Amino acid sequence: MKILAIDTSSSVCGTAILEDDKLIEENSLDNGKTHSENLMPLIKELLERTKITLNEIDLIAVSCGPGSFTGIRIGIASIKAMAEVYNIPVAEITSLETLAVNDNSEKNKITLIDARNNQVYVGVFDKEYNLLEEYMADDINIVFEKISKYSNSVFIGNGAVLHKEILSKIEGAMFTENNAQSAYATGRIGYKKFLQNDLKNADTIMPIYLRKSQAERMKK
Repeated sequence: MKILAIDTSSSVCGTAILEDDKLIEENSLDNGKTHSENLMPLIKELLERTKITLNEIDLIAVSCGPGSFTGIRIGIASIKAMAEVYNIPVAEITSLETLAVNDNSEKNKITLIDARNNQVYVGVFDKEYNLLEEYMADDINIVFEKISKYSNSVFIGNGAVLHKEILSKIEGAMFTENNAQSAYATGRIGYKKFLQNDLKNADTIMPIYLRKSQAERMKK
């Protein structure tokens, strides 16, 4: 099956096409422009380069967050339109899941995304990328207390890099060099969800924020 995957939840606007869980082609930009300017041209270029049409796409995998509030909204709005017009099922992926794919060891994976002001988004996964705990969005010190029981785990993401000093106190903590989100990883998780029949459609796909935006918090 052919999968179109996109990730707009970070500063990088990423797109990829996969055959099952194998990468056919990937395209990404981090050029300072908004995702609203980059996303559709990237998808168009990717389809042209692979000579694949949207009519041939069997599944759309999209990173729904957490991450950039604006980027997430742009990605989901674009996917909703394509899924509706072409009647394509959608796999709703979290950015924390995509980071877990960066490590293929037999270890548990703990992914952390920096949410600023000492806050992090956190996902805890087993070696098969299955979620072990509810997603967290909290101060790194509070998170540390909750995840310190997971010894000999691999820590992934820009939050892991930023807070490496405190995370290193966990017994057997390991860190990967690959801390970037990617559309390819989004597609791989999308294929996994397809096999599990865990799919959405244009009407049911939703952003995953985990916490309110800064503007909402300031207004409150």
